[in-house]
Amino acid sequence: MRVGLIAEKIGMTQFFDDNGVLVPVTVLKTEPCTVVALKTKDVNGYNAVQLGSKKEEKGKHINKPQLEAFKKLGLDNFRVLKEFRVEEVSKYNVGDVITVDHYMKDDTVDVTGITKGKGFAGAMKRHGFGGLRATHGVSLTHRSLGSTGNRTLPGRVFKGKRMAGHMGNTRVTILNLTVYGTDPDKGLLYIRGAVPGCKNGTVFVRDAIKKPAIVR
Repeated sequence: MRVGLIAEKIGMTQFFDDNGVLVPVTVLKTEPCTVVALKTKDVNGYNAVQLGSKKEEKGKHINKPQLEAFKKLGLDNFRVLKEFRVEEVSKYNVGDVITVDHYMKDDTVDVTGITKGKGFAGAMKRHGFGGLRATHGVSLTHRSLGSTGNRTLPGRVFKGKRMAGHMGNTRVTILNLTVYGTDPDKGLLYIRGAVPGCKNGTVFVRDAIKKPAIVR
């Protein structure tokens, strides 16, 4: 496992591959990510690298302890911090910069983001329920979810029952996405398919945990 990247979702576009097949891709803009801290198994119990992104000169949106930590290390003030588990920490040093060149075409990655918030939604929209009949005695309850439990026993609704409620605005990770290409000059990373989150939202990219990395 290598260290990942902190990126910003720009939106979606499309390309045509060598066979003329249309490929939908998500465009991620990556600023140079700086190594802020290192975690080792001997001291912390696990190996990890902490990256910082989105520089902020005045540090208005950063708490004072974190500002002091940046000052002691001689680093810029970063608004977004993210920790990535790695196999070997010795490959990295505090102050190293990770760019979009970190990934290459056909790499398999996992992308984590916060999904769009939909507010309070019914069972049909939230879980894909079919709803009740349009006739045969059903009156004004066509989009309801129907029965939620059994009879006297157990006499309650089980935890985890799919019902109406808050939809979206949750942390979601999409596994095994493919890197379609990169643009180092503009700091762009093209991911095949869709990734969670809204435009200008922050996402985290890491090596896929369920597929072996490509050895080059």
